[in-house]
Amino acid sequence: MQRVTPGALLASAWILIGPPAASAQGPSPRLESITVTAAKSRATVEKFAKAFFTPTKLAEKIARWESGVCPVTIGQPPGVASLVTDRVKDIAASVGAPVNGNEACTPNIQIVFTTTPQALLDDVRAHDPDYLGYAEGSAARERLATITRPIQAWYSTETIDLDGRRQVDSSRRLGIEMNNITAFAMPSSMGVNRDPISLPYATYAKVTGNHINNGVRSGFNHVLIVVDSSTLAGRGLNPLGDYIAMLALTQLRSLDVCQQLPSIVNMMAPNCNQAMEGMTTADLAYLRGLYTMDADKDLLRQQNEVADRMQEALGR
Repeated sequence: MQRVTPGALLASAWILIGPPAASAQGPSPRLESITVTAAKSRATVEKFAKAFFTPTKLAEKIARWESGVCPVTIGQPPGVASLVTDRVKDIAASVGAPVNGNEACTPNIQIVFTTTPQALLDDVRAHDPDYLGYAEGSAARERLATITRPIQAWYSTETIDLDGRRQVDSSRRLGIEMNNITAFAMPSSMGVNRDPISLPYATYAKVTGNHINNGVRSGFNHVLIVVDSSTLAGRGLNPLGDYIAMLALTQLRSLDVCQQLPSIVNMMAPNCNQAMEGMTTADLAYLRGLYTMDADKDLLRQQNEVADRMQEALGR
């Protein structure tokens, strides 16, 4: 399943978004080049963090990469594609996210520049619907497969239990079937009723039994990021690379809201006068909090832990 179907990609034009800044020799030196000037009260930091959280549908926890990220960029000349791919890996490494160092790794982050984004999503929906993420029914899947932004991301998540067993979060029939020989068995004239019980939507996971940290984690299985090359033609590559990296490493919830703290996500937020040209210290503090939190805790404690670590990193 690790592919973007080629049909729509062949219709995409290679459009160079814009050259990197002349002074930038590589992505790493820019990681902390922007200073946060907004007030960093606990309430402000917590609001910023919670605006980013998108709990997974099944485990209801914050997803992050639990396996090594392996990004690939498609639809740009090789040199530009490498810059975008390397930027994602550099930022991932700087915030503590796992990075797959194998050059031949199977891509789990696919960044596609295309002039026909809706055609691409139609193709994905037809051939790789799990790339769209969790959806209950065809109507929900159709809504997910609709382009609404010039840069848009779709997240396939997985649940990882106490034994490290991984199961993709899906509403499709991935459940189990068992013989009815337990307390549910009903007497019959022929003895015990052993008809099978079908649980087509059931999932199971080994847990600790503790309500605070039950041993279950939510992770990303695949992230698809689609960039509308026509809409964004002429944009600088460096800020786009940082915006893409943010989408690749966390599932954001409020992309259309202007954040109180300076953030790269403000770059695409409508009517926002706080647009940033790169990843900010608040963004990096959030990502580091995400990738150092206890991933098996319940959602509220995860949120508080990320906010605590952000506040420590921002110096208040």
